[in-house]
Amino acid sequence: MTTLFVSDLHLDASRPAATDCFLRFLAGQARDAGTLYILGDLFEAWTGDDAAGPHEQAILAALRRYTGTGRSCGFLRGNRDFLVGQRFAAETGAILLPDEALVDVGGTRALLMHGDTLCTDDHAYQRYRRLVHRPGVQALYLRLPAPLRTDLAAWARRRSRAANAGKPAAIMDVSQSAVTDALRRHGSELLIHGHTHRPAVHALEVDGRSARRIVLGDWYTQGSVLQWAAAGPELRTLAFG
Repeated sequence: MTTLFVSDLHLDASRPAATDCFLRFLAGQARDAGTLYILGDLFEAWTGDDAAGPHEQAILAALRRYTGTGRSCGFLRGNRDFLVGQRFAAETGAILLPDEALVDVGGTRALLMHGDTLCTDDHAYQRYRRLVHRPGVQALYLRLPAPLRTDLAAWARRRSRAANAGKPAAIMDVSQSAVTDALRRHGSELLIHGHTHRPAVHALEVDGRSARRIVLGDWYTQGSVLQWAAAGPELRTLAFG
């Protein structure tokens, strides 16, 4: 049975082509697969399960139709939608996964991650991540009115873009030592992640054993999906329009 993986769709009402592509994907190719994994950043921003607008509700409904056919959808939170919670899961039928999830893919023990925790050389981002993942900080944020949360999320994205513009590209990529540590910690020889927007299949070695790291692409100019069938993994693109 085919397994599909996507990440970094960054769906937003201002980018209808990406949303339309994802909805077609759910209604078409994804229905021919047994399982779909979404490895974070499905949305450009998710400010709480209670704050979903019409655009987000349409995506939730499409996911519910997908899981309603008996297909499985695993959802791993990213840096843009880390506030996805149990209401989202109930409304979509998706299974919420931990930040580091082990799954069986074609008989292979695969480690799934969003990928941001692997960028350990980006110290400023890691400090920010630790802050916003504190339960107390999240609880305070979720008590704010939804429109204010939306404004704060937009402000945070502007700050992030400005900060990233001045960083060397290497700092925002994954650290090889973090990759090795993650694979060793979980006893896996396959890591699948997104976040860096640099789709590729990397061969590496962990403690003398061959391993692979597969990076998923983003959905800014085209769709990107990892398809794992009997023949093995294949990174594919989906045209907008």
